[in-house]
Amino acid sequence: MKRALISVYNKEGIVEFAKVLESLGWEIISTGGTYQLLKKEGIKNLKKVEEITNFPEIMDGRVKTLHPKIHGGILADRSKKEHLKEAQENQIGMIDLVVCNLYPFSETISKPNVTEEEAIENIDIGGPSMLRAAAKNYQQVMVVVEPDDYREVLSQLEQGAMSSEQGAVELRRKFAQKAFEHTSRYDETISNYFSANKNLDLHFKKISDLRYGENPHQRGAWYRESGIPRFFSGQVNNNELGGVVQAEILHGKELSFNNILDADSALDLIREFNEPAAAVIKHNNPCGCAVADNINDAFFQAYQTDALSAFGGIIVLNRPCTREIAKEINNVFTEVVLAPNFIKEALAILKQKKSLRLLKLGELEDLKTTLRLRSGQARLKDYKKIIGGILEQDFDDKVITKDDLQFVTVAKPMDSQLKDLLFAWKVVKHTKSNAIVIAKDGVTVGIGAGQMSRVEAVDIAIKKGDKRVKGAVVASDGFLPFRDSLDKLAQVGVKSIIQPGGSIKDEEIIKAANEYSLSMVFTGTRAFKH
Repeated sequence: MKRALISVYNKEGIVEFAKVLESLGWEIISTGGTYQLLKKEGIKNLKKVEEITNFPEIMDGRVKTLHPKIHGGILADRSKKEHLKEAQENQIGMIDLVVCNLYPFSETISKPNVTEEEAIENIDIGGPSMLRAAAKNYQQVMVVVEPDDYREVLSQLEQGAMSSEQGAVELRRKFAQKAFEHTSRYDETISNYFSANKNLDLHFKKISDLRYGENPHQRGAWYRESGIPRFFSGQVNNNELGGVVQAEILHGKELSFNNILDADSALDLIREFNEPAAAVIKHNNPCGCAVADNINDAFFQAYQTDALSAFGGIIVLNRPCTREIAKEINNVFTEVVLAPNFIKEALAILKQKKSLRLLKLGELEDLKTTLRLRSGQARLKDYKKIIGGILEQDFDDKVITKDDLQFVTVAKPMDSQLKDLLFAWKVVKHTKSNAIVIAKDGVTVGIGAGQMSRVEAVDIAIKKGDKRVKGAVVASDGFLPFRDSLDKLAQVGVKSIIQPGGSIKDEEIIKAANEYSLSMVFTGTRAFKH
């Protein structure tokens, strides 16, 4: 009779798993709460660990599976007669399957005001030992750490996954690798907790190789974050935000390195908005962005901001792609379209372009909603690789509202202007510095991005906006260091400005704004993006 040892903290799906095992003729050994649950749910072929070890659980459960009759049953090499003889002499029965997941150390230390005593009590000892033992002996024992794998395991057991055939051994080896990865990260979490976060350990799983990197002579690949979220270091799983790596690719050529970077920037920007919104991204900068009462209007207005620059860009929507939008996209050259979904007619139209990549994002939460849901959790982190090192910072999840603004000029923005100022600020936050965004009626009309001087960014934004800048508002991602930028904006008819403030020349800038009867507000927060 095959025997399984089941000891899990996360009991999701374990009852159904155990019932199928029992129906296949397996005997189940279990511990503590897992045993009580399985017994309550009617599992008959079930034994407590104490019945195997002839030794009780002691020290508040700290010692229960750390016993030769458990580890001998897992570690015995059944190809060696000496191992089998010693097992028989010591009345050690073989254990063929170990199903185990660990105490929630990471989740425990993420709680506010958690004590070290609480943290220590959630350091699992027996669980990692069993996982490592089973993984070491994968040639003869299967180990399972993730509830998501239960279905596959049962399916493979029905097909003879405990046989000595090469395919079965490779399957067990795959699950052993998962177990070692799981215990490695668990230990890493504990180590970093005690080292006061002096180390940064990041883990990623390869999704695929890419055709090339930023340029054809550079090799490229992309990876997905993996492993246990390490709340102790302020890091949470970036996938909580729903990233490009989670998007479903519905159609088109393989994504390129640059496609992925632009798609990520597009998604970052569109999450700023709750109302229907659309944007076009090129080289990590928005060519245009708009909000409207419906997604069709938002798209058409965003695209027309700078249709010339939008050629070969990335289009992102925060509502399902409609037939009308799809027809327009088919008339222009676009690399990627991202949307929560695509209605059936839109998908049929867009699939006419063989190379066009279509990414289904699923349900999107705006940034405010995400922050509300994540309130009380650790801050999401952002990383930038440098040669020989890495930089870490908090993810820029700062949301500026009317209540954050400092009204510094005699003239005050009207309600419609205030709405546009906050809209422009959301866009400039996702535009490479130095950045200037000119907007009117919920639509960008001119964007100057990535310039070495702010006044040059102003010149570009004005040029792109042309006559549309009259009566518009302006967002600057950094303070205005001199009045030259303000002079140029006033001369073309801009009516209101939003900027961080904080320059030694603030008073001079405010005075100039008053001379032109411009309204100006300070956010007190800078929005650089490098």
